[in-house]
Amino acid sequence: MAGTMEKSMLRVGEAAELLSVSRWTIYRWVEDGRLRGTKLGKGSLRIFRESVASLIKRNETAIAGSPPIVKAHPTSSETN
Repeated sequence: MAGTMEKSMLRVGEAAELLSVSRWTIYRWVEDGRLRGTKLGKGSLRIFRESVASLIKRNETAIAGSPPIVKAHPTSSETN
């Protein structure tokens, strides 16, 4: 296997690190359909790398150089 080849699936911790969120946020986002993943064996979850890239792309701001905005859920003040 080539060393420069990227894995198509990430462990939950790897996806969390890439997105700067907690592992629990990754599980919640998979459950909510925000990220795509698959279970391997007896419940070992893997996240599809392209779904992480898509999430980042969908949340890019129009201002060049600004970090992406990634929100799990609106806060109660945003829903009132």
